[in-house]
Amino acid sequence: MAPQQTRTNRGDSRGEREIKLWQRSSVRRIAAGLSGLATVIVFGVIGYMSFGWPFFEALYMVVITISGVGYGEVRPTTSTPLRIHTMMVIALGLVAVAYTVAGFVQFFAEGEIRNYLGRQRMRRQIDAMVGHTIIIGYGRLGMLISEELNSAKLPFVVIERAIERVMDIERREYVYLHADATDEETFHQAGLERAKTLVVVLPTDAENVFLTLTAKRLAPKIEIIARAEAPMTLKTLHQAGADHVVMPAAIGAHRIVSLLTNPSAVEFTELVTRRSSLAIEMDEVPVKLRGPLDGLSLRDADIGRRTGVMVIAVKRLDGRVEFPPSGDEPFAAGDIAVVLGSRSNLDLFRRSFEA
Repeated sequence: MAPQQTRTNRGDSRGEREIKLWQRSSVRRIAAGLSGLATVIVFGVIGYMSFGWPFFEALYMVVITISGVGYGEVRPTTSTPLRIHTMMVIALGLVAVAYTVAGFVQFFAEGEIRNYLGRQRMRRQIDAMVGHTIIIGYGRLGMLISEELNSAKLPFVVIERAIERVMDIERREYVYLHADATDEETFHQAGLERAKTLVVVLPTDAENVFLTLTAKRLAPKIEIIARAEAPMTLKTLHQAGADHVVMPAAIGAHRIVSLLTNPSAVEFTELVTRRSSLAIEMDEVPVKLRGPLDGLSLRDADIGRRTGVMVIAVKRLDGRVEFPPSGDEPFAAGDIAVVLGSRSNLDLFRRSFEA
């Protein structure tokens, strides 16, 4: 079973991130070190001024003493109390500076370790995935696809090379690879051989064709959904190995025309496909060998009366699509039934016919 996709943490506000930053021990150490260093400077300046030194000379003396520059004494320190005060400034200053520097070293080391552990955890998550979806490109279309898959709790991996988009992926806590998809090693890291579907949605057709060719060569059985911008690229992508080619501009134009000509039909389709408050869903169910549906016809299965689910289409193993489906032709292993119904009825259908 594929692992459940990491859930998006949409409530992570900027203030919460700042609080988490100040809770880090290294940041508290830096703050304490800087506070201690300021205290030593104030102590040293007040001490020298108590011996009759002007403020600027006292401050200068404290700075060169703590920093260890060694420019020489501003004034001769001949008296014992003055020398004792200078030694105290040196000792306390060294401790404060060392503590502050250690805090900075810890801060940067923690960041590197955190990044390394994060990458290792991400790789373990990807290595455990089977039957997942790989999305190449996190532009507008890739982002929307990721949101939908995450809402459906389906496992997926995003491959993105632009660092500014990777930051948004991290904020949403998606599983991702910050890499160039044109490198074959990236496909192996994303688990292409174990994946079910590859979605290629880069903005340029040339890259989409190249990646489709590469992926089909590395994993011939994987299902590939590719994006196309120019109509002339449709045939090229199919020849390259894409199972489905989507043209966002054409889909948008078709939907606008449908809203003008058949607004009620479009509204009903959106209610079904977007899982609205009516709780109506459309799903596809593969018929398994020797499963409950194997060898039964729609009439014999009596799906509607038993579960309240409507079978609206059947895609046969030989590629034929029956719409509406025949009630007498029996199901066979490899067929796919497209069903429509409420969520509760679909759950009942799955319990009855997917065992």
